[in-house]
Amino acid sequence: MSNEAASGAADDARVTPPLPALPESVRGVFASDRLDDLTRYAEMLATDGVVRGLIGPREVPRLWDRHLLNSGVLMAELPEGSSVADIGTGAGLPGMVVAIGRPDLRVTLVEPLLRRTTFLNEVVETLGLTNVEVVRGRADALHGERTFDVVTSRAVAPLDRLLEWSMPLVAPHGRLVALKGSSVSEEIEIARPVLEKFLCAEPVVTALGEGISEVPTNAIHISWADPGRLPSHLIRKAGASKKAKKKSGKGGKKRVV
Repeated sequence: MSNEAASGAADDARVTPPLPALPESVRGVFASDRLDDLTRYAEMLATDGVVRGLIGPREVPRLWDRHLLNSGVLMAELPEGSSVADIGTGAGLPGMVVAIGRPDLRVTLVEPLLRRTTFLNEVVETLGLTNVEVVRGRADALHGERTFDVVTSRAVAPLDRLLEWSMPLVAPHGRLVALKGSSVSEEIEIARPVLEKFLCAEPVVTALGEGISEVPTNAIHISWADPGRLPSHLIRKAGASKKAKKKSGKGGKKRVV
């Protein structure tokens, strides 16, 4: 490739397509008073998100349907007033979307990469969201420290690995609700040993967004088989964490994430 051609290709890569207008399908899922904040978030994704490498420029034309609406249909699965952890949230999908659309939820966005958490904090500040907490770290750093009514994720890892990260964060009467693709049935079969290890109930798969989104979403729901009998290794870890906190006393410093 000539230098001139290479320069032209680089220029094309830097050109970001404009964000499409708000589609009617989104209006049907989100309350009207949430659309301004959702649109502002979409604009931030389509500009700063692209510049910082959080999403690719080719995703901008399909941002509404493939990403925001695809995440927003999860809202119908979340109980009113529940605490939600979105692990590996990246640029905030689906966690930031459901936090914008459902101000009754308490949403914790868990993400290890600084450039992503910086962007997420900027979105929270720009939109004035009071129901969102951004935690920089891996999901397993919260094991034994916190639990949530719902733990969710989108395209983070195969189900067997996702269970290892997510189930220790699920409250006794809570559940994992992960957004998955068309291979969800195969993932469940591969994850059978891990489901048994964690004493999980039989997974339930629901189709979200049918007739609304061009890309329907599969949600896999996994609860504890017996909320009164959690796996012993989880109980030990939580107990050890509480013992360490007690030993540290009031003079211990709280780690800021």
